[in-house]
Amino acid sequence: MVGKKITEVRQADKAGVDYAVEVLRGGGLVAIPTETVYGLAARADCDPAIARIYAAKGRPSFNPLIVHVASVEQAMDFAEMDEAVVAFARKVWPGPVTLVLPRKADAKLAAAVTAGLGSVALRIPGHDIAREILMRLGIPLAAPSANASGFTSPTTPAHVLATLEDKVDLVLDAGPCERGVESTILKYLGEGQWQTLRAGPLAAPDGGSLASIGEQPHQIEAPGQMASHYSPGKPVRLAALSPEPGEFMIGFGEVAGDCTLSAAGDLDEAARQLYACLHLAAASAKPRVAIAPVPATGIGVAINDRLRRAAA
Repeated sequence: MVGKKITEVRQADKAGVDYAVEVLRGGGLVAIPTETVYGLAARADCDPAIARIYAAKGRPSFNPLIVHVASVEQAMDFAEMDEAVVAFARKVWPGPVTLVLPRKADAKLAAAVTAGLGSVALRIPGHDIAREILMRLGIPLAAPSANASGFTSPTTPAHVLATLEDKVDLVLDAGPCERGVESTILKYLGEGQWQTLRAGPLAAPDGGSLASIGEQPHQIEAPGQMASHYSPGKPVRLAALSPEPGEFMIGFGEVAGDCTLSAAGDLDEAARQLYACLHLAAASAKPRVAIAPVPATGIGVAINDRLRRAAA
């Protein structure tokens, strides 16, 4: 009888990065650290490698992937970018923002990366290890969150292994992610106008609220738009001020709990703790989850977006 595959975990030092580049170049799957969450990375130009991402995650084929690139110049190989888009990209990259742009007809990407859409989602990650891998590889990487589709995103290597232990070749361990929620996704509408497809850590381009940029689309145009997502695998009750019997309580501010997003009411800390608390809730013996109210300001918009989808 063949034993269950054991995923290798290596520290994100020189030897670990060397090995990750080797595995990726050969078409393997590597969970890499980014400033947002751990990504399940594979060559974006390799059809079999991209098929492995979809299979490992159990991801619907209509849900496109984000392509991670090493530079704005590399991004221009895959998307139509006018001067205004290039200038904006240089302001927000590297960083936790993804730009959805018209895909070039001759873009050398695996067909499944864009899920049949005429657009491509691109970003330069704001994490030194991720950028080093991209620069050394010289090939863009598709890298959705390194977890089973629909479940809570991973911000530590242990979170990756919780759902993908037998499905990924390597986890590169750089410790907990700095931001804790996925990138803001902005779609270019032309003439300097942007529409928010997914709330995230960055403010709107005009300095206003993320919600003010545009309405949510009726079809999937980018990752993270499915109504049910980020689930701990249990019923979730939002805006709870105290737990009911059988509920694992996630607190915030003055509302205490079995764990807390931030006892001080700090939204940045809450974003960093969000998925860790949801993973603890998933592992708890309690059959349901209750979550305290979180203000929908700043990065709280992104936190509440994730919580609504987790509760769907």
